[in-house]
Amino acid sequence: MLFPARIEQKAMAKTIGVTPNAVSNWENGRSRPDINLIPGICEVLGIDLYELFGMKSPGEQYSRREEMLIDNFRKLKPGNARLVESMAEEMLRVQEAEETPLLRRLQFYQKSLAAGCGDPSEFEGKALPIYLYSDMLSKTAGRSKGRRANCVFPVNGDSMEPDYHSGDLVLVERIPDAPGLKHGEIGAFIVGNETYIKEYADDGLVSLNPRYPLMRFDEENRVYLIGRVLGKLDPACIAASEDIERYRRIHPEEDLPGGSDTDTGNEIMLREFIDRYLK
Repeated sequence: MLFPARIEQKAMAKTIGVTPNAVSNWENGRSRPDINLIPGICEVLGIDLYELFGMKSPGEQYSRREEMLIDNFRKLKPGNARLVESMAEEMLRVQEAEETPLLRRLQFYQKSLAAGCGDPSEFEGKALPIYLYSDMLSKTAGRSKGRRANCVFPVNGDSMEPDYHSGDLVLVERIPDAPGLKHGEIGAFIVGNETYIKEYADDGLVSLNPRYPLMRFDEENRVYLIGRVLGKLDPACIAASEDIERYRRIHPEEDLPGGSDTDTGNEIMLREFIDRYLK
């Protein structure tokens, strides 16, 4: 058998002064060479001690520039060394902040949250925070709409097809932040105990799907406007958990743009949750 240096077992054994059977036992893991033989084995194979044991050599861990920095650091007085450490930590924080995507926090309302609501003010405090990538949101929804949106609703049913399908997520600009809804615009409404996404008209709420009748206003079914529907939310905008954790770690006291006081504990709407929720 040949070793990596193309030396046969017999030649190896003869060079370091052992039997070929001993070398064979080393190779097969039945025994280990005496520690006194290690230097000779390394010399015959043309490798160093670190390579023999599968370890990274210290010379491979640091470049010449890094070794110079370490040497200079060791020469510093304690006060100057602490100053360098502080500067390095601050530079790393700045670097991490620059590499962390900017996030925007909105409110996510699940369909079931509307049950039993008689007034839109009852929505307050019942949302979960959902974190979105600001750049992606501006790119997919438009800069103006991305900035105005402050909550997200899921669509349930096919009454607004073909524009909105069941399972779609829509961006909503909440009242009173949004100006009054004009005829022909799409809004999110509470009618009775249910929430709807409909087109606003003079005489009622219109479904885009012609199979659904007009929802007329009457005394028994009071209508409340939740807000203006700005369009669909691309699920790719929903931030991944690692990016949210990094952002919150870098900005522990910063209230994210679009934030509110509706957070409940550490509940955060992530893309993984949305994917499971919409299945």
